[in-house]
Amino acid sequence: MPDPAACAPRPPPPEHAEPAGPRHPLLIAAVVATAFLMEQLDSTIITTALPAMARALHTSAVDMNLAVSAYVLTLAVFIPLSGWFADRFGTRRVFLGALLLFTAGSMACGAAQSFGMLVATRVVQGLGGAMMTPVGRLILLRSFPRSQLVRAMTYITLPAIIGPLLGPLVGGYLSTYLSWRWIFFVNVPFGLFGMALAARQVSPLAAEPDAAFDLVGFATFAAAVAAVQWLVESLGLASPALLLGTGSLGCLLLLAFVRRSRGSRRPAVDLGLLRERAFAIATLAGGLCRMAMNAPLYLLPLLLQIGLGMSPVRAGSLVFLSALGSPVIRLGIGPALKRWGFRALLAGSACACAAILASFSAIAPATPHWAIAALIVVYGAVRSTQYMSSNTLAYADVASDRLSRATSLGGLLQQLTVSLGVGGGAAILRLLAPHANPGLGPLRLSFLVLAALPLLAIPFFLRLHPSDGATVSGHMGAPAAR
Repeated sequence: MPDPAACAPRPPPPEHAEPAGPRHPLLIAAVVATAFLMEQLDSTIITTALPAMARALHTSAVDMNLAVSAYVLTLAVFIPLSGWFADRFGTRRVFLGALLLFTAGSMACGAAQSFGMLVATRVVQGLGGAMMTPVGRLILLRSFPRSQLVRAMTYITLPAIIGPLLGPLVGGYLSTYLSWRWIFFVNVPFGLFGMALAARQVSPLAAEPDAAFDLVGFATFAAAVAAVQWLVESLGLASPALLLGTGSLGCLLLLAFVRRSRGSRRPAVDLGLLRERAFAIATLAGGLCRMAMNAPLYLLPLLLQIGLGMSPVRAGSLVFLSALGSPVIRLGIGPALKRWGFRALLAGSACACAAILASFSAIAPATPHWAIAALIVVYGAVRSTQYMSSNTLAYADVASDRLSRATSLGGLLQQLTVSLGVGGGAAILRLLAPHANPGLGPLRLSFLVLAALPLLAIPFFLRLHPSDGATVSGHMGAPAAR
């Protein structure tokens, strides 16, 4: 039986008591959006260029997924450092340093002369993004009152949604008409613009010179995450014994970290936030949906190019169509949450996620391009709905004094699901086509396998109480909204 106290309506969390800091919230939103756009753009910009990059760097298109996963895995592993860095050195200083590191890493990626060098420089990019994204999110959350959280989260989530969708289009054009190296050099002007704007508009929040950090706990957690990611990446490549050993090691490391964090006053990753029902369901159950919905950003360009024989430009143009639904969802997410609440909207969008992924498995050479385009537009709308609603719910009920840790943990889990989505998609494809380049059949079947993931999240979404996130959504059915 559920705990009555856990199901009882909770009083709304207090409004932000912290100073807003910036005088121009919209300019701050522009700064953070620029950082988010660069970070998310680079998670997928290489997908349509993978065949060309594989030829230039003398490797296979499927193995090139490591260049994608190395970036997003580095983001996930090092995000826990961001909260401590922001507290220890100040948000503006860390944010500017992260932008500089990301921009320098982008230049190094464009100059890479081998596959190994490309993966290494992608890790440098990931280090910059690991500091840039959660600290930017923290700056933005502290720039808006809690009653305007939906608006603030829109500025955060739109670049996160549009960036990965814009990536295949930009990557296709640059790799076709210039060179694949320009998919990295294009970040340089954005980085310089972001640094100039941040230096003028972001007000530094107070630093805590004596802020402690659990370095041993961080190393343990990072090793556990790396083991899990390696396990996913190596499915179909490593021996069963090695896979079992790596999985066991990852579980042991994670258990060791959980035990250590319970006795720490300031753990490297505050897993205590997962006791918050809304935060846990939004990040974990929502993560299942994000894993499934991010895999097509890697698989769709391969399906269109390798399976259907399209050029990188045409494939990127079709994938980009999924961005068309985002502006509509941005306008409708607030009214939808007010009418149906987080519980119904998240469960319904999870069903829609499964349906649209299954529909991709029906694409064949005879499928009209307009029908493929229509499916991709719907995919973008469904993905945006799930992404915006789960991200907003994650921080809706978190107390102000825990926002720094919440943005670190939330950002970590989100990036990890992106990494596992890309790596999982490649692993499924490798298992279905182990001895040859993937054909249309294995590519189509991969989408059918992915369609099961959002269905697993639905029972957890249904456990949400009407009062969860009611302060933000204003849901008419929630006791707090009456």
